[in-house]
Amino acid sequence: MNIDDLTRRTAEWLKGTGPLSSVVVSSRVRLARNLAGMPFLSRCSRAQSQEIVDLLHRTLLEVALPGELLYVDVEHADALDRQILVERHLISRQHAEAEGPRGVAVAGGETVAVMVNEEDHLRAQVLRAGLQLDSCFAEIRRLDELLERKLSFAFLGRFGYLTACPTNVGTALRVSVMLHLPALKMTGQIEKALRAARDLHLAVRGLYGEGTEAVGDLFQISNQTTLGKSEQQIVDEFKDQVVPSIIEYERRARDTLIKNRRIALEDKVYRALAALTAARLISSEETMYLLSNLRLGLSLGIVEGIPIETINELSLLTQPAHLLKLHNNPDMSPAERGEARANLLRQKLARP
Repeated sequence: MNIDDLTRRTAEWLKGTGPLSSVVVSSRVRLARNLAGMPFLSRCSRAQSQEIVDLLHRTLLEVALPGELLYVDVEHADALDRQILVERHLISRQHAEAEGPRGVAVAGGETVAVMVNEEDHLRAQVLRAGLQLDSCFAEIRRLDELLERKLSFAFLGRFGYLTACPTNVGTALRVSVMLHLPALKMTGQIEKALRAARDLHLAVRGLYGEGTEAVGDLFQISNQTTLGKSEQQIVDEFKDQVVPSIIEYERRARDTLIKNRRIALEDKVYRALAALTAARLISSEETMYLLSNLRLGLSLGIVEGIPIETINELSLLTQPAHLLKLHNNPDMSPAERGEARANLLRQKLARP
């Protein structure tokens, strides 16, 4: 398996089949670990960074990761392949743009990804479609146990796992969901909802994580506290208290739109469908905006016959790096990308 293979298929976590997938696009659980006896990455020499990469690469090949395994040497991967990994949420932008020895292991139909030498020596994540935090946590805990049989991680009884960023000290566990919140945006309630999330000490980020915008009404919500609570407490509180409240806000906003602004809502949805199936030139930003409106229309039954998986697939394949990879042409101009994007949308959304 290689990066080209990834672009020819839909990641398992984008299949749109998980619980509450009309609002919750995906669930993610991530943990950070550092090797005992080695400096944090910011203090490592190049030789030490390479030693960490070599050790973790060997270890990841040995442990029982699910499904077929792909390991990418991120340092020597070309810029397009690194951007593909970012667009597929397998590495962070920081990991793509950093320097020095680093890599990523991908397994389980892209449900498992382990970054080596990002901010910490090791950052593992498990992704699932819809609201499946318990499943994500069970898988990440299994992976952590397998790794701890072979590796010794930096740990102090008083503080827990030691990490490069103080906010991750403790369990070093981050729990997050990607939410589609178009109705809160349309009803002018999105800022109120996001302020409430921040008041609960949650991090609110855009489509590609820290420092990015909420494109296509997609928001990533995650915990910020990792110290003083057990891993199970973090998962349970997030799953049972935080996520249901935000889902309820969005559902009420959708009900309000249907009750009070149905014609305007239907107009927005059908205009989105018309533009997506007729445009000859279209930007990635406009595509994500229109796909968001169409996704909402599908979830409310305003339009039918288009699988949510198709919407998820298009939100990925219409991104710049994916278009360049699919056309095997890294030198496409913005106008050529706009034309290729429009052609792909018409092809995928064609209705009998």
